[in-house]
Amino acid sequence: MKTIDEMLNLALLTPVEHQQISSWIAQADSPDEILKMPPLLWRAVERASAVMGIDEDLMRPPALDADDLVCR
Repeated sequence: MKTIDEMLNLALLTPVEHQQISSWIAQADSPDEILKMPPLLWRAVERASAVMGIDEDLMRPPALDADDLVCR
């Protein structure tokens, strides 16, 4: 849901799209149910994801030099 909220904050989703997508996700009992989201909503998520570069982030290999990384 955080990603959907970020998409709204970046004006990549309309408030109505955000509400409909959030509602769909909230009522879904499984990832398979989320995949049954209506095509118009999927297209909105896909457009926003493309602008945010989400697919590229998921396809990027992990950094192997992050051994000394300190998370705070």
